[in-house]
Amino acid sequence: MQSLISQHRSIDVAESEFRKLLYEDELLKHNYRQWCRKEGFSERKGFIEYCHSFIDEEESRWDVLRDPDMMF
Repeated sequence: MQSLISQHRSIDVAESEFRKLLYEDELLKHNYRQWCRKEGFSERKGFIEYCHSFIDEEESRWDVLRDPDMMF
C-alpha cells in the first residue's frame, strides 16, 4: 500500500490501482480482508484510512524541521 501511495501521490489514483490489484489477486484480497479486521477498518474504507494515516505520519516527520522548539 505504501508503494502505491508513494508512486501515485494521489489517494484516489492509488486507491483505484489497489482495487484493481484486489480484483486480480485473491490472496491479496484475503490478506487485505484480514488486515482490515485486525486494524478495525471496513474493507471499503480501509485503504483510504491507511492512506490518511500514512500521509499524516510522513508529514509529521517534517514537523521537527518546521518547529524550532522541537529541535534537539
